Amino acid sequence: MKSNIIYPDLSYKINGILFKIHNELGKYCNEKQYCDLIEEYFKESKLKYEREKILPISFKGETKGRNKVDFLVENKIILEIKAKRIVSREDYYQARRYLTSLNKKICFIVNFHGEYIKPKRILNSQAPE
Repeated sequence: MKSNIIYPDLSYKINGILFKIHNELGKYCNEKQYCDLIEEYFKESKLKYEREKILPISFKGETKGRNKVDFLVENKIILEIKAKRIVSREDYYQARRYLTSLNKKICFIVNFHGEYIKPKRILNSQAPE
């Protein structure tokens, strides 16, 4: 039976790390604190990643380095970390821009501010497999 999950093993590893961090830190830290611990667990798990990967310039006159993804894991999955009351529509639009700009298949948005985390997957159907 074929799975509909994109990069199932990698997705499983990332989600395990995210849940572990939420259990450890709870819901009252800031985004950078969550990212610092995620980075530690990525190193421990020997996952290849880039933190705060700068996106290519998308229009003439745009300041270089203005847009960054929190993490690009194994050059496949974009991981966006949030620590706020609610994930907004703008956050989803931002994720779509990131997917298009880097030509990646999937982005996880994770908001650590809630009682429970619910990683959201945003897909880019235009990206190659």
